[in-house]
Amino acid sequence: MKTSYILAAAALSVLAAAGAQAETYQGVQTSVSAKSRTEVNEEAVRSASAPNQNVVRGSRGAEPFKSVADPAAVRAQAIATANAPDQNVVGGSRVNSRVISTMARPAEVRVQAQEGATTAK
Repeated sequence: MKTSYILAAAALSVLAAAGAQAETYQGVQTSVSAKSRTEVNEEAVRSASAPNQNVVRGSRGAEPFKSVADPAAVRAQAIATANAPDQNVVGGSRVNSRVISTMARPAEVRVQAQEGATTAK
């Protein structure tokens, strides 16, 4: 029984000695910077006084949009596409079927009338 106590005490002392190692003090580390202290201070002052410094782009709504397309041409194309017969149906939509367009095309008549009116002016 005494030997088990002696072995346990020896094991604990070895663990305590291993865990008691301290770090060495290297002193104050020198800073590594490409800018001088005044340059850093000036940059901090500029950043602190900048307007909307904590606002990310687009967080205050949409940015202004400038269209490059002709609005009349875009509208005519939208009308023609919306009124196209069987626009969502293709030949393979149904088994053993053909797409036969039987719908009238009133949009084409309107688009041609609008184009004729704009060229006549």
